[in-house]
Amino acid sequence: MTGLLVCVGVLAAASAYGVLHQRRSGRVRVRVRDEGQRLGADRLGGELGERATLVQFSSAFCAPCRATRRILGEVAGMVPGVAHLEIDAEARLDLVRELGILKTPTVLVLDQDGRVVRRATGQPRKADVIAALGEAV
Repeated sequence: MTGLLVCVGVLAAASAYGVLHQRRSGRVRVRVRDEGQRLGADRLGGELGERATLVQFSSAFCAPCRATRRILGEVAGMVPGVAHLEIDAEARLDLVRELGILKTPTVLVLDQDGRVVRRATGQPRKADVIAALGEAV
């Protein structure tokens, strides 16, 4: 009987963790540790947008990275003055460590001066990215 109770407890804890993880994945949010972080074109390897920049950290075998690339490309095409830069996380480990990138895809929303305004880990929704751009401009 004790084994059954332990099994049920473990399943409940794992389910709660899974639900929490799913709810947080892809959400565009502010992170206190990002305040003051500024990234220039020289460090990113591409030009910043006139109004905002969407920086995507990807890896070669990441399936959600391809969908995120498509979403961010569409948003950058729809909103004037917004650029989309994709960075290979494996090739830029120095930047990954500095910015605390823990998984791919991770998207950083930068304002026109290159300051990190928002961050999303996991595949974001198009509407969330557009809303984050409204706050970056």
